[in-house]
Amino acid sequence: MADESDLFKGAMGALGDVKPLPREKQQASLKKAVDSNLNLRARREAATAQTARELNPLGGEFVDPVDPRDPIEFKRDGVQNGVYRNLRLGKYQVDARLDLHNHTVEMARSVLYQFVRDCMEADVRCALVTHGKGEGRKQPAVLKSCLNAWLPQLSEVLAFHSAQKQHGGLGATYILLRKSERKRQQNWEQHSRRL
Repeated sequence: MADESDLFKGAMGALGDVKPLPREKQQASLKKAVDSNLNLRARREAATAQTARELNPLGGEFVDPVDPRDPIEFKRDGVQNGVYRNLRLGKYQVDARLDLHNHTVEMARSVLYQFVRDCMEADVRCALVTHGKGEGRKQPAVLKSCLNAWLPQLSEVLAFHSAQKQHGGLGATYILLRKSERKRQQNWEQHSRRL
């Protein structure tokens, strides 16, 4: 039985114009480019940024500014008006709270995304996020404006509205979250037993 390298050499020789490289050119140069550290760092930063976008879908570098004295509100199609009214009036029990005071925009983005995920894991239906009004600042209501832009991007958020005075007023927001799959299954089993 012929060796595979001999078969290969025979096939290449049969083509006629194929010649082996001289021995000194058979080795590739493994010298690193002078700017390889810069390239490596740039590739790492790009990969980290891409991973961060994949892990946290909250985007929007530019958000529409909200006046510190204006309420923020949002309701997805399918949310009943009575449910939304109860949220707006603060009638639901707040099961989780997040305070974003003293957070940068990037920190707030990350913390908010993780907070919503944690709420879903813990079957929280109504949460309160305190962000402040941002009055008297060079750029007023930055976090409030960001929340107004970010929350509709999360499919888990069914609705949100600025809080009642006793919960922080215009410096806080109620968030209504969808039921987790576990809660949906429990409700289905509970209601199917009645029938």
